[in-house]
Amino acid sequence: MTDCLFCRIVAGEIPATLVAETDRVIAFRDITPKAPVHVLVVPKTHVANVTEAAAQIPDVLAEMVAVAQQVADAECGGEFRLVFNSGEAAGQSVFHAHAHVMGGKHLAWEDA
Repeated sequence: MTDCLFCRIVAGEIPATLVAETDRVIAFRDITPKAPVHVLVVPKTHVANVTEAAAQIPDVLAEMVAVAQQVADAECGGEFRLVFNSGEAAGQSVFHAHAHVMGGKHLAWEDA
């Protein structure tokens, strides 16, 4: 998808600070972090949201969670919040499925 920000990051057209990568998933730092550790985990396949990912690429969704754990193990003692926003009203601004890995401090519910 040529107009998708995350597809362009996956393609290497837009720079990002990569944290982890597999054949099917990339993880990079959020440009507006909400916690000391704030990394986005993104499937390389374009799907609009987590529900589509679960229906169309469930094995990649599971891999996204595994990569999230790897990031958390490396950067915040293995403890983290994993957030998927699905839809504009829920805060999704890029309509390519992605998980927010947040940690590095005690996160109150209000930090979500």
